[in-house]
Amino acid sequence: METLRERKKQRTREALLRTALELFTTQGYDRTTVDDIADAVDVSQRTFFRYFAGKEEAALALQEMTVTHFLRAVRERPPHEAPMEALRQAVLESWGTLNDVIEAVVPVELWLRMYQVIESTPALLAAYLRRSTEIEETLAQTLAEREGVDIDTDPRPRLAVAVFGGVMRLTERQWSTGEDFSLDAMRALTVSHLEQVGSALSESWRTH
Repeated sequence: METLRERKKQRTREALLRTALELFTTQGYDRTTVDDIADAVDVSQRTFFRYFAGKEEAALALQEMTVTHFLRAVRERPPHEAPMEALRQAVLESWGTLNDVIEAVVPVELWLRMYQVIESTPALLAAYLRRSTEIEETLAQTLAEREGVDIDTDPRPRLAVAVFGGVMRLTERQWSTGEDFSLDAMRALTVSHLEQVGSALSESWRTH
């Protein structure tokens, strides 16, 4: 059972995270300092560093939550599903339940706005892409274990994840620069792009 001390620590972390994202999305990531975040929550800089290694970790904390949520969904897919179908169903299932996961910490709208900050901040985008590469390797290993193949001799897990990761990156980029900046819009784009993967890779695109 969670103790009072643990609940207090969780509340402090969430207050720091919420405040950091609010400052990043209103005054910019580069113009926001750790002191700004700590002062706004009325805690010391030392307290901030108890919860986050730095600004970058705070900025990407929600993305890390969504990844954990998605990986869990992949691991829980029925074993009879083909790998790409398992990835597709897992991501769609994740979008369906992600709202509650995010809302438990910050308003979803704030999380969505943070995507634009990441896309427009070179240092954050570089960190995000670096982390995405690590996640893809974890995902490939998960698929290999699920399918009972050796990832070091069978290229299919990494190939499937490379295709899937590319589709998701395209979806995020298109959504973050579009006009409908909602969770429903991102989900719809995800569905649309994933449904076109098969034909895009195996069929002719010519209309005449």
